[in-house]
Amino acid sequence: MNSDITRYGIGARMSEAVAYNGIVWLAGQVGAPGASVADQTRQCLAEVDRILAAAGTDKTRILSAQIWLADMAQFAEMNVVWDAWVPAGHTPARATGEARLAAPDYKVEIIVTAALTA
Repeated sequence: MNSDITRYGIGARMSEAVAYNGIVWLAGQVGAPGASVADQTRQCLAEVDRILAAAGTDKTRILSAQIWLADMAQFAEMNVVWDAWVPAGHTPARATGEARLAAPDYKVEIIVTAALTA
C-alpha cells in the first residue's frame, strides 16, 4: 500500500480531498446557496462523485458519511435524494445531525471517507 499523502483540489485553506494509506477523506461538500435542500443534496453528491473519481474510487467504496443539515425538518427531503444516489448493498456507516453551516443559505453539507481501489 502506498504510504504517500496525496492531496486533490489543493486550495489556500483546504484540499478537496486527502488520500493516505488506501483511504480518501473528502472535505465537506455543499450545494448552491439558496437552492432547495433536495437540489443542494444532489449538488453535494455530484461533487462527491467527481472527487472520488479524481482519487480513483467511487461511491461503492464509501466507508462513512456525515451529513449536516441546517434544519432537521428537512431530513426526509434530503433522504429521498440520498436513497436514490447510494448504491444498494453499498450503504456506508452514516450519521446525520443539525448544525449551523458556514453560510445561512447552505442547507446541507456532506462529508465522506472512502477506500481507494487496489
